[in-house]
Amino acid sequence: MDPATSVDGPALFRDVEEIILDVPQVNDVEVEAHTCLRAVRPFGGDANRVLSVANVCRPPPPNEMPAAVDGCRPRPRSTRFGPGPPVKVADLLVDSFGRIHDTVERVLDGLTTEQLANCPTDSSNSIGWLVWHLTRVQDDHVATAAGIEQVWTREGWFTRFDLPFDREATGYGQTHGEVQSVRSDASQLLGYHQAVLRQTVTYITRLTGSDLERILDYSWDPPVSLGVRLVSVLADDGQHAGQAAYVRGLITAHR
Repeated sequence: MDPATSVDGPALFRDVEEIILDVPQVNDVEVEAHTCLRAVRPFGGDANRVLSVANVCRPPPPNEMPAAVDGCRPRPRSTRFGPGPPVKVADLLVDSFGRIHDTVERVLDGLTTEQLANCPTDSSNSIGWLVWHLTRVQDDHVATAAGIEQVWTREGWFTRFDLPFDREATGYGQTHGEVQSVRSDASQLLGYHQAVLRQTVTYITRLTGSDLERILDYSWDPPVSLGVRLVSVLADDGQHAGQAAYVRGLITAHR
């Protein structure tokens, strides 16, 4: 039920789950920082709350620079252009996956199981299926890249969801009937997404620029590197999180 995607230009979309980008490989990276990064802190707190793992002091809205944000020293605005402090590859990846997580949290907040299973039309996906699918893809791709077992099976989420699919299913190519069979509450969807995010962050915090050059799949032309695979996951996650947010707007507008 994934929407077909086509683009012109340097980006070549092989299918929904694999994106080959015609860009140079990323080496040891130093980029201009637009965020104030601080050390990643361990997960903790109420299990019913989403855990912030990006741990980034993100830019405030215009003209609303706070005096202090969780220990990050605010920097005055400047009209001068120049390089900011260096940012590690791992910091950028953690921040990117954290932003997907933030969207998922907002989308699920306060919705009932019935709302999460609601497909606005006979050819659209439900919020519950979209969140389950994007999390399954992330779990599958990151675990494969890291050479570890998926959270889906290792932590028993496959059993808890009790869906009528094979345990390897990620949602790719499913029918509308299969989409409708995903009926899970917000707590369960969020719990699985959090667990996958923990595993993702644990893995990517160890990565350097040179790690991203490692080839994972030679069956594509050009071969797929770790960097491209992670960008593919982020692109797929972002697309589906945005779709889920749009469906939420349709559903909640008629309350």
